[in-house]
Amino acid sequence: MTTGPGRRFSPADLTALAYAVLCVALLIWAVVVTAMDSTDESMAGVIPLLATAPTSLLFLALPEGPAYFVAAILIGALTNAAIIRWCGRALSRGLKRGTGE
Repeated sequence: MTTGPGRRFSPADLTALAYAVLCVALLIWAVVVTAMDSTDESMAGVIPLLATAPTSLLFLALPEGPAYFVAAILIGALTNAAIIRWCGRALSRGLKRGTGE
């Protein structure tokens, strides 16, 4: 891994980034579907909530409102992406030690 302007991303970084982008895309999709539904019976918000569980479920204790719901999804996505990155880096360090590299 290099540092500075020529820094390359590890597979753990790319996986965490892909997860975060997927969660944001699901959130945008849920907002669009809910805005287009005039019956107020849309369950589209459940999909990004489950995609960012269990962290987002902790933040559902916040007061009700669309801003708090979006905050719960974003905090959950960022927290889970950080955990994915940490696990990926820890596993790659363990693999490198096991192979003698």
